[in-house]
Amino acid sequence: MRTLPSADPGTPDAKSPARYLWWLLRGQASRVLAGMFYGIVWMVCMAVSPALLGRAIDEGVATKHWPSLLAWSGGILVLAAVGAAAGIMRHRTVVMVSMFGAFRTVQVTTKRAVLLGAALPKQVSTGEVVSVGAADISNIGMALDISARLSGAVVTLVVIVTILLAISPPLGAVVLIGVPILMFLVGPLIKPLQRREAHYREQQGGLSAQANDIVSGLRVLRGIGGEELFSRRYAERSQELRRAGYRIGAVQTWVEALQILLPGLFLALVTWLSARMANSGAISVGDVVAIYGYAALLTIPLRTFAEAAYKVTRGLVAARRVVNILNLQPDVADESSTVDSKGGELVDPASGLAVPAGRLYAIAAAEPADATAIADRLGRYEDSGATFGDVPLSAMPVAEVRRRILVADNESRLFAGTLREELDVRGGNGDDVLERALRVAAAEDIVEALPGGLDGEVAEAGRSLSGGQRQRLRLARALVVDPEVLILVEPTSAVDAHTEAAIAERIGEARAGRTTIVATTSPLLLSKVDEVAYVDRGKVLATGPHHELLRTEPRYRATVTRGESED
Repeated sequence: MRTLPSADPGTPDAKSPARYLWWLLRGQASRVLAGMFYGIVWMVCMAVSPALLGRAIDEGVATKHWPSLLAWSGGILVLAAVGAAAGIMRHRTVVMVSMFGAFRTVQVTTKRAVLLGAALPKQVSTGEVVSVGAADISNIGMALDISARLSGAVVTLVVIVTILLAISPPLGAVVLIGVPILMFLVGPLIKPLQRREAHYREQQGGLSAQANDIVSGLRVLRGIGGEELFSRRYAERSQELRRAGYRIGAVQTWVEALQILLPGLFLALVTWLSARMANSGAISVGDVVAIYGYAALLTIPLRTFAEAAYKVTRGLVAARRVVNILNLQPDVADESSTVDSKGGELVDPASGLAVPAGRLYAIAAAEPADATAIADRLGRYEDSGATFGDVPLSAMPVAEVRRRILVADNESRLFAGTLREELDVRGGNGDDVLERALRVAAAEDIVEALPGGLDGEVAEAGRSLSGGQRQRLRLARALVVDPEVLILVEPTSAVDAHTEAAIAERIGEARAGRTTIVATTSPLLLSKVDEVAYVDRGKVLATGPHHELLRTEPRYRATVTRGESED
């Protein structure tokens, strides 16, 4: 039994959709070749059977020579057995090819999403990413699994044409000329189908993103009475998607109809021609039966060609979506530098902020967006001139920066699983560490409310918890990691004053000796830090203890007072 997925998906060829599909095939070349071999054997066995049937009629039935009849019948039985075995193996192999391609696509897409990190939602909608796993991998899998049957269909067509040319050159010529004509008649439908598939896929991704936005903001929508408006908009887009699906279906029905009609007409033509030739004595009755069998069998490769065009079209559309994600670039480039920092002062030249090592520091910004921008630069979520112990963050490997500097904000996602797994994301911490972090975050009540305590289940995105509980869990999770530098962005904006006071009282002790930066305008937190930097219009205008800035900086006092009134 082969284990899927592979440990290392490799580096995808994302230069074009076709090259990506070829990369998926090339990565499992032996399996693809085995599938083609089984597909060829399976179809060739069917292609040779009419010839044996014709010989059985001419040499056994017509002459009443029973040994010949038994011999040819035995040959047909052997071919049937070999074909059945090859068909089973072909199916098993192409399913593996399809699954391998689907799993590998999920792996490389997930790997790219992890690499992009915070840059992913800035460049592509959630619905677009979700649709890759929901629909695109299936279409890519179907495009890959057709390879075995397509190769078998090509070889079968060659075998049939060769046999018909041997029986009757005119009939062989009819088949040789007729098949390309049939393909030409179906071909004009492929381009419109591909175009409509691409349009449908774009609408599907947009609708998925809209659904995600509505669900995420349902509480807000209810608060402002916007449920009906957004529900109506979603319904309208759903109908647009349905109509786009119908337009695809219209082309698909023509493709399906032509797959049946054209081979049927071709079968009728070949049968009529062979009957006339038999009537004139040009061919035998057995040849007529064999030719009818070949003509009927031709419907399989013909339908396979049309099916391959349809599936490859859908596969290319799906691969284009995957390639678009794979070509997204992170906000920061990792040049695989080996430069490291021994730690020390954290400096952001763009704002003029300088945070000494081991201090509990605060950023109080007149505009919250300015504090968030500083946090992004200090956490290297965008490249800047920020330094860590005189070493530019841009010169350090991104993985090293992530290990040593953690930015925790209110956009951090909570995942489904036990509370223990939610808090201990790196693993290896004991209950005492988790309980200590929960206490600092004033989140003990969450543990007490969950059946099973630390082993209790947290719903996806923490939807079973209140906004304040989710915020405190995020804070506890960051404290469990205990990085060298912890940057907290508005860590108490959703909690009550009593809880905020408890957090403010405990966080300094919990982070003693390590650098902690809190972006906040809450007086409760500001009064407990070692130093505050007041930021206005992206620049540090003043630094000092909270009580001193209240006395000397009117603009700081106005900012903090506004923050207090909002809390």
